[in-house]
Amino acid sequence: MAASRTLSSSSSSSSSSSSAAKGKLSSLFAHPLRSSSQILKLPRELAAGASPPPPKPALSAGAEARARLIAFVEKRCKTGDFAVDEALRHFDRMISVRPAPPTWSFRVLLGALAKKKHYSAVISLRRKLELTGLLSDCFVLNILLNCFCNERRVNDAFAVLGSIFRRGHCPTVVTYNQLVKGLCLKHKIGEGVALFKKMAHLGCRPNVVTFGILISGLCQTGNTSTALELLEEMLTSNGEHSVVCKPNIVCYGAIIDGLCKDGLLEEASKLFMEMKGGGISPNLVVYNSLICGLCCVGLYKEATDLLNEMEDQRIEPDIITFNSLLNVLYKQWKFEEAENMLKLMIERGVVPSIVTYNTIMDGLCSAGKVDEARELLAHVLNKGCLVTTVSYNVLINGYCNQGSMEEAMNVYKKMIDNGVKPTKVTFGSLMLGFFRKGRVLDARELFSEMKRHEVEPDSFTFNILLDGLCKNNLLSDALDFFHSKDCNGKVNVATFNCLIDGLCKAGNLKAAWDLFHMLQQDGLAPDVVTYSIMINGLCRQGQLEEANELFVKMEDNGCAPNVVTFNTLMHAFCQKHEALKVIELLKKMAGKNLVPDATTASIVFDLLSKDKNYHEYLTLLPAFPS
Repeated sequence: MAASRTLSSSSSSSSSSSSAAKGKLSSLFAHPLRSSSQILKLPRELAAGASPPPPKPALSAGAEARARLIAFVEKRCKTGDFAVDEALRHFDRMISVRPAPPTWSFRVLLGALAKKKHYSAVISLRRKLELTGLLSDCFVLNILLNCFCNERRVNDAFAVLGSIFRRGHCPTVVTYNQLVKGLCLKHKIGEGVALFKKMAHLGCRPNVVTFGILISGLCQTGNTSTALELLEEMLTSNGEHSVVCKPNIVCYGAIIDGLCKDGLLEEASKLFMEMKGGGISPNLVVYNSLICGLCCVGLYKEATDLLNEMEDQRIEPDIITFNSLLNVLYKQWKFEEAENMLKLMIERGVVPSIVTYNTIMDGLCSAGKVDEARELLAHVLNKGCLVTTVSYNVLINGYCNQGSMEEAMNVYKKMIDNGVKPTKVTFGSLMLGFFRKGRVLDARELFSEMKRHEVEPDSFTFNILLDGLCKNNLLSDALDFFHSKDCNGKVNVATFNCLIDGLCKAGNLKAAWDLFHMLQQDGLAPDVVTYSIMINGLCRQGQLEEANELFVKMEDNGCAPNVVTFNTLMHAFCQKHEALKVIELLKKMAGKNLVPDATTASIVFDLLSKDKNYHEYLTLLPAFPS
């Protein structure tokens, strides 16, 4: 009986336990968002007699891989959170997996690479794109064309344009904009303008982006006046395209920057005011262009006025703004104001760059404070900043200008020890310094050392060497080097000027004339310096008639004389007491709107003080522009 009760009890317990398990299981599926502890209990409950849920259908290996690739494209590519090697690996999987991912996923991946400026990576996939048939897609072709243009491979870009036409697609304004940009980057600005003019005939009207690209290209190649004409065409629609298109900040900013670089600050300021009057607010780039332009001509007050205007517009100055302002302050030796500006820069959270430190060192060196500049360089090195060749060159040049050649060489050695490669500027500064001190052997040794550091000498270096040899009375060595094979194809007008000047000062006019004629035979045209040197050489030898003939010939050949040329000839006539010749030259000078300098004034004073007819000559003197 006891056993029977026990069995019955056990059976009843088992039945109730099974019912409880089923209740818990149904409760669990009724509320799918359960805690991890509840989910972990599930197997025990199932073991107690519950039926498992039906299994989800398993994805095939290809479909699963395809899903992972699409997820990478949708998430990582769209946010740009990927490395180029990773993207290329995923691309290879995308073209091999079956079923293949949709075409839009390839567009996204290639577009993401292009957006991160991995143009060469996209180009490297061209063959694979062709084999998989993806080059039949217009979007993919446009991405490839864009990459070719940004890599300055314009011919390849036009080949892609041909593919777009052959496949029956219609190029958009974006396609042509990229081609215009590619031509501008390649400095084929004429071809860019030609394509711009053809766009309307090809059924695609230029838009503001087209104008912006072309205007930027024109300004970067020094064609700012043409860019201004294009801006006028946008505003008035008086050009051949009849396109009314309101200029944007890119158009105005490019032209303002171009005008500032050309030194046309008044025109840049007028355009700046016109832009603001048209409701376009200037940005940091525009302000920086104007501030840099003003600082380059020493207009510090006007530059700080713009800085204050920036602050009123809540535009924060950046490193370029502060570097421009510091540059003019140090050049004007306003060290206290420069220090205050540097403090302000740091207070604003703008970290000084190596350009900032180079600017400070250059200012200190120009004021003769080269040791202070060296201390600053040591401080920068201790901070672990990446010091450039410019930093060392500034310091080397500072010591060379002081004549402290041992200190200059110590900096040069430190530069080599720190793994910074010297440049032509480095060697040029050191050679000039040694030549000034008469240490010709040291200068020539440095010239030979250039090749050991894989620095190829050019006309700049050759001119320093030849000029140094001439000024140290080593004319024969200079001529030997000039006629050597080392100089073949690397000489310019300045090279000839060095030698002609040396020969004239040595009284060897015949050899100077020979070089003067050789210059023209080599396809080079003598410049104002060449003529002035030859005129001076003739005057020193008392050959005033020949000097005057060369002066006339100079003008006939389209080379306008400068103040130095006039002064040279006037001084010679003054020595010969030929007052009327001097006055005649002064009148020619005034007719060319040339402003006389201190040497001119000295010549006139000398002329008047030595001649009893000075009252008569005073009435004949011309008026010069103020």
